Amino acid sequence: MQFRWNKRMRLECLVAALLLSAIPLGCGTSKWSDTKRTATEQLLISDAMDRAVSKLDFRVLAGKEVFLDDDAITEAVDHKYLTSSIRQHLLASGCMLKDDKTEADYFVEVRVGAVGTDRHDVLYGVPAVNVPTVLPLSGIPTTFPEIPLAKRTDQRAVVKLAVFAYNRESGRLVWQRSEEHTSELQSH
Repeated sequence: MQFRWNKRMRLECLVAALLLSAIPLGCGTSKWSDTKRTATEQLLISDAMDRAVSKLDFRVLAGKEVFLDDDAITEAVDHKYLTSSIRQHLLASGCMLKDDKTEADYFVEVRVGAVGTDRHDVLYGVPAVNVPTVLPLSGIPTTFPEIPLAKRTDQRAVVKLAVFAYNRESGRLVWQRSEEHTSELQSH
């Protein structure tokens, strides 16, 4: 028995060949977490915060009664963690923290320019592809799985802080500083 190609079979094979040849090398992204944010994202951000805060030199306020004004950062990601880190660093620098503004001689105000993460995924190989069904083709899959030859994901968190201190009574600036830190993670 001889196999014969009919017009429909030739068209189906042509469409399949065109679709398969058009699959580009590209990238794909997967985010896995059972919580709102991944642990990696949280660790990258908290590490960037800790490192930026550790660069702040509060020694000029050592022995002084200080009120930390964190109103400008209440909308920032992980602002409670950042506030706590700054409080800890003020105490470690010899400052005497006051919870009541009227008891402090100096105000320390903090603001953030950036708190966030970036992610860059690269895939060398064939990404997973959903093939649009132009014609109902029997026996030809509509989804092709990812075929990675190599993958790489780079993630980074960026934190930029600006902090200044002023005398409560005179309103005079006594200290100011801006710090930025980037924490990075690479996986292959």
